[in-house]
Order: sequence, then C-alpha cells, then structure tokens
Amino acid sequence: MGYTRSVTARARKETPEETLAAIDVGTNAVRLELARRLPDGSLETLHQERDPVRPGEGLFKTGTINREVADRLLSTLRRYSALCRRYGARVKAVATSAVREAKNREEIVRRARIEAQLNLEVISGREEARLICLGVLHGMPPLKRSICVDIGGGSTEVAFAIGERPKDLWSIPLGAVRLTELFSLSGQVSHKQLKLMRRFAREAVEEALTKKIPRGPSTALGSSGTIQAIVGFARKEGMGHATTEQITAAVEELAEMDMPKRRKRFDPRRADIVVAGAVILEAVMKHLKLDAVTGVDRGLRDGLLQDMVSKRKAGAQDETLHEAAVAVGRRFDFSEQHSEHVTKLALALFDDLAPLHQLPASARPWLEVAALLHDVGNAVNYQRHHKHSQYLIQNADLPGLSDRERMVVGCIARFHRRSAPSLTHEGMAGLTPQEARVVRKCATLLRVADSLDRSHRQPVTKVEGAVIGSKAVVKLTSRTPIDLELWDAGHELALFRDVFGKSLVLQSQGR
Repeated sequence: MGYTRSVTARARKETPEETLAAIDVGTNAVRLELARRLPDGSLETLHQERDPVRPGEGLFKTGTINREVADRLLSTLRRYSALCRRYGARVKAVATSAVREAKNREEIVRRARIEAQLNLEVISGREEARLICLGVLHGMPPLKRSICVDIGGGSTEVAFAIGERPKDLWSIPLGAVRLTELFSLSGQVSHKQLKLMRRFAREAVEEALTKKIPRGPSTALGSSGTIQAIVGFARKEGMGHATTEQITAAVEELAEMDMPKRRKRFDPRRADIVVAGAVILEAVMKHLKLDAVTGVDRGLRDGLLQDMVSKRKAGAQDETLHEAAVAVGRRFDFSEQHSEHVTKLALALFDDLAPLHQLPASARPWLEVAALLHDVGNAVNYQRHHKHSQYLIQNADLPGLSDRERMVVGCIARFHRRSAPSLTHEGMAGLTPQEARVVRKCATLLRVADSLDRSHRQPVTKVEGAVIGSKAVVKLTSRTPIDLELWDAGHELALFRDVFGKSLVLQSQGR
C-alpha cells in the first residue's frame, strides 16, 4: 500500500485552477503529488502518495509489462485519478523508463486513458532529466552551477545547470532495477560479480556522458530515493553529503551483506536494488570526477508541478526550449537570422492580437518553436521543405515538448506555406478539433510573419497590432523599403479573414 499525508480542510475548498497534480509512473514505484499554488507563486503540498507497484518488474528481460503488473499499475492510476477529480486538480501524468521501453506501451497508455481517464505521457530520458532539474533547482541563485543526478529503476538522468536552467541533459539507459535484473542479484554479491557490475556500469556511463563538465561543481545533488538511501548509509554521522570514497566503501559493504541484513537497513523494496544503485552512483561520480553527492528530497514530481506553473503564465518565454529549438536548427544548417526574426514578428503578432485569436498562453511556445524551425526542412528538399520541417520537428529531441505537442508544432510549421491550414486538410489528421484550431490560427500568424521577411534581410524592425472594429490593424516599422514583403503578405489577407473573421490591414511607416 502507499503512504499518505493528512489533507487540510482548507485544501478541499480550492478551485480547479488553484490545484495541480503530478503523477510519476517510474520503474520502481508510482507517485502522486497534489499541490496548491499560493499567491506568491510558491506551491503548498496538499497530498502525497507512493505505491511500490514496480512497473518495471521483469520488463528488462522480457521487454513487456506483464498483465499482472499492468493491472496493479492501472488500479493505482484509477485511484490517483479519482483523488485528482475530487480536488478538481489540473493533472500532468508522465511515464519514464519502464513504460518508455515496453513493447506494449501503447496498450498501457490506452488503458490509462480509458480506465483511469488519464492522459499518460511517455517522456524521453532527456525530458525526464529536464523536469528533474526544474524540480531540484527551483529558486537556485541565477549564477549557481549545479549537477543533478537521479538514479531511477530503468535509467539514470544527469543534468548540468546554471541557476534554474539546465544547460546540458543526459540520460543513461541503466537504472537500479535494470542492473539488478541483468545480474540476477538476490543476496550477497561475489567479488567477481561486483567487478563485472562495476565494469558494465562504467561502460554505460562512459558511452552516455561527456568526460568532464567544464567548470562544473565538485558536489552533485542526488534527487532519487535510491541516492538518498545510499548517501544516508555511506556518509559520516552529522554530515549532509557522502564523498566518492565513502560511496565506494558503501558499494563493497552493501555487496557483502545478505538480504536479511540489507532489509534491516532499508525498506524491503529498496533493499533489493540498493547494491545496483550504489554501483551506478559510484560510476557516475568517478566519471565526472565529483568529490561528493548530497541527497535532496525533490525530483520529477516537483519538476512537473513547476513546469505546469511556468506554462500557465501568460507570455512566459521558455528560454531552454528556445535554445533547444535553435540547436536543432543549427544541426540542419538553417537560416538562423531569418528564423529568429520571423519568430520575433510572429510572437509580437500573437501577443498584440490576443483578443482576436483567444488562444491559451500554452500555445505561445508552440508558435515560437514552429517559427524557429519552419524552414529547417530545406536541409532535405526546398520544394517540399514545409513537409520535411514537419517530419523533423515531430522527431526532434526538444525537451519541454511532449510527443503530442511536437505533433502540433510540426503541423504549424507544415502550414507556413502552400496549402491553407484547413480543418479538413489531410495534414490535420490525428489532431483533436481543439488542436486543429490552434494549428490553424498559429499557422496563419506564422504565414504573415514569414511574409514580412520575404527578402530574408529583416527590413521590418517592429510590428504593433491592435483590433479596431472589424479590422486587425498592424503597424510596420521598417528600415528599408518593404515592397516585396507587402506584396507577399497580400497573399495571406484572404486566409487571415477566413480564420479570424476580420480584415488584416498593414500600415507601413519608416523608422
């Protein structure tokens, strides 16, 4: 059974908009956190649960989540979903390594949607690292450099950050449950077996991680329950951290224990995997040449909640997502100056014409990424580059965007030229009616913005939009003549009126 914390009577009275819920389907356990957003922007925990469902049980040998385990998982998700509905919470549910690698992941996701009324999002390892980083580093001083490490059941996530913002993200396909199952660990670990485990972990870490993080800190923050348990075992009394030498000593001491001894020191489910977890932590620390690790009681769920809060803020800009999109564009040698300029114009139109389009603030970063990468398909073929842009975006590594969100962003980019974004167009296949309307409106704004830099010389320096009666009036400030831009934008006037129900009027003025 899971554990709960008492819920205050005041929490029961909160409106749906004020209550958030984060559900984390890990490899070893499933967790729920309900939180209330306070006026100062901080979060007050209302309720927490943890159930040792072990979604990854047997997965790394069979490749499938078996029926018994899936039934346990769905039973827990149904209960969590009922709690979320009781509190009127806005829910974000994610699944990590176990579901990510399961051959029957689509069945699990489908059952969660039908049986638990939950949209279970299967996230990538890098997205998992980003969210963990957000949770651990919220409130960190802007110039503080940090390394976050999280050892899950199926994978290990590492992030290097400055302030609250991750700069580099890595996911190592090796976790405590996976390593335990690979080596069939059950009791004492022989010297030979331990040597093989250490070599295996070292090679996995070396393959996934950079050798050394430039100017990185010497102490890492360890966010998982596994790391907290290992640090608590290895550290000296009264210390908040454990050194690399102490972790190494702990590995050997834990390996020599039989299972009854381990279960006296740790929770039974943790005792089963603690040796493997310690071996992985030792490998990461030695590879990155860290001096110590400090356990922290924050992680993925906290990151999910912070991500929900940040995406709720109107006009908020996710600089990490922007940087990730630019990195994708650079890999395909995109026209960065043109793309950045079109993005600036598109976002200005989005902000100024908000009363007209009435899109949620969450659509703004989708338009931003689509604008940055609308021409990235040129790397494949110019004539059909809008379609290639859609494919590349939907398959890109963009931490901060779910699979579904990348699908929407790809469609926005796909309709920046050629065919109009009609709700019945085959390019809208697979989208919900609400998503299709977002694509239709954002793509229209992107088409106008792209037209205003048709020369690729950035002659339009500023756009200011306003809704006046039956017209959307956009004033253009330019540094050179914009005859080409105005001519091209003229082709979008009919679409604009069709989508928004108002005429678009472009007024040009020199600087």
